[in-house]
Amino acid sequence: MKRPLAIMMNRTIRTIPKDATLLEAATLMREVRVGAVIVEDSGGFVGIISETDLVRKGIAEGRNPGMVKVQSIMSSPIITIDIDRPASDASDLMSEKGIRHLAVTDGGKIVGVISVRDLLRYYKNWGSF
Repeated sequence: MKRPLAIMMNRTIRTIPKDATLLEAATLMREVRVGAVIVEDSGGFVGIISETDLVRKGIAEGRNPGMVKVQSIMSSPIITIDIDRPASDASDLMSEKGIRHLAVTDGGKIVGVISVRDLLRYYKNWGSF
């Protein structure tokens, strides 16, 4: 049985300003228990920053997390998938792009985020993609 991304995704869109520091992003992710947050500027979404970005583009490169801004390591543009697509398409897109989080859109507007963990939970509960 296929379930729409609407059921699997997290509808609470966690955001952080583009001029926030990496430390602020990491702290927010820890507090709200998510692996990625959407970066915003002037009310619009301009990128996404994940735990992987923090480690690979920030800490591993010796950047000061209290000084470096999110905008300098965020992934942009945001890779999205339409809410009506099947879970298999989300899985394929994540694999193809080498990412673990996708913004879910409805009519071109971001309405949620889906992660690899969400897909694994789906697979466990429903048996197939």
